[in-house]
Order: sequence, then structure tokens, then C-alpha cells
Amino acid sequence: MPGSQSRARARDRNNILNRAEFLSLNQPPKGVPEPRGSSARKGSGPSAQPPPPGDGARERRQSQQLPEEDCMQLNPSFKGIAFSSLLAIDICMSKRLGVCAGRATSWASARSIIKLIGITGHGIPWIGGTILCLVKSSTLAGQEVLLNLLLALLLDIMTVAGMQKLIKRRGPFDTSPGLLDYLTMDVYAFPAGHASRAAMVSKFFLSHLVLAVPLRVLLVLWALCVGLSRVMIGRHHITDVVSGFVLGYLQFRLVELVWMSSNTCQMLISAW
Repeated sequence: MPGSQSRARARDRNNILNRAEFLSLNQPPKGVPEPRGSSARKGSGPSAQPPPPGDGARERRQSQQLPEEDCMQLNPSFKGIAFSSLLAIDICMSKRLGVCAGRATSWASARSIIKLIGITGHGIPWIGGTILCLVKSSTLAGQEVLLNLLLALLLDIMTVAGMQKLIKRRGPFDTSPGLLDYLTMDVYAFPAGHASRAAMVSKFFLSHLVLAVPLRVLLVLWALCVGLSRVMIGRHHITDVVSGFVLGYLQFRLVELVWMSSNTCQMLISAW
């Protein structure tokens, strides 16, 4: 008996297939299924348990749902890709133009001047100036224009405040609004209230005041500078300012549709 065991060990050592480099030849390929007898023997053991009756239906439902979800995530729509790309470009360009957003920026020394340009498009100075001119005005035509301008300014403040409260988009930089912004509820980025106000006021003056050509050009340049200043100090994105310009024009068209006549203005002034 000991002799037969020693001969068997010697035979195994001399077998070339037992070397380390040839061990993979003794293993079955990965793609070849195991014989039915071996799987039957494995499943017939005492530890094998039949699957619950509801697992098969649940697995079939998951196999039908998962590919569709994967396709939706891996194959987004063209509109989603285009919107994400435009949004990324808008954020990148707005951050590049925000040269006065902080003290460490390249144009930090000009921040006060740029903020002053933006204040010229704020709602509080325009409403206060319009009321003062309305009180001082003595002509019916002047009172009519000024009262409709006051209506347009109030409409602009309420519209911008409502849209900003609804959308709640933050600016490209973490800058806190000023005191005047809180008074007019201009605390979010979209749409830009200063830009909408500048566009509406400039269009209003171009339509109802007789101005020379240089003054008309300066009025348009002022509106553009107000919108650009809001991007440079980091309060708004480029799309916020462009949307503000469009909103200001739409507000002007609405005021033109509901224009108050001279009699209506006189009645309101007398009641006030």
C-alpha cells in the first residue's frame, strides 16, 4: 500500500500537464456550459432551495424596464444637449465678462464706476424722478406722458420681481444684492431688472419725445451700457440681460396698448 502511493505521487510529478504553465489546459473553457449531470448534482444537494414563485415575474419586469431607462440616460434628446451646451456657454462667457465682480478681479478698480452706471437703470431713482417731474409739470401733454411712464415703471418692477421669485436663478458670482435691489425685490438674476427698465425707458423716450439724432444714439448706448454693467459686476448672466431687454420691449408694447388718455390722467391726478 505505501509503495503504490509513492508510485502514484512520482507519476503525478512526472506528468507534464501538472506543471504551473499547463494548469489552464486542465480547466474547461469559460463559454462551455457544464454538463447536465453536474448541475443536477449541485441542485439536488440539501442546501438547494426552489426560488420563490414571485421572483421570476419580478426579474422579467426588471429586465424589460432597465434597458429603456438606460437608453433614456445614455441617449438624451437633441433639445436637452443643445440647452445644456448653451447654458454652459452662457455661464462661461458671463464669468469671463465679470471683470468687476470682486476685489481680486482684473478691473476691480473700476467697480465703483461700473456700479454707478448700473444705478442709472435702477427703479427707485426713475420712479422718484418721474413723480417729481409729474408734480412740477403744468401741461396736460407732459402729465399724460409722465403718468404713463410711471405706470410702465411700476409694471416693470412687479413683472421682474414676480419672474425672479418664480425662477430663482442665481448670478454667475456669489455677490449679495444691494439695499436698492432689496427695495425693488430685484434679488435674483433672471431676468435682469436694470436691463428691462433701461430698454423700456429708452424705447418710451424714443417714441414719445422729440430728440435729436445724437441724443437718440446716446439713449440706445446708455441702455446697452446698463445691461453690460450688470454682467461686469457679476450680478447677471448674458442671457439674463438679453431676456431683460426683450421683456422691457414687451412691457413698452403693453403700455402702448393700455395707454391712458389725457382725460383719464387728469381724473387720476385730481383724485390723487
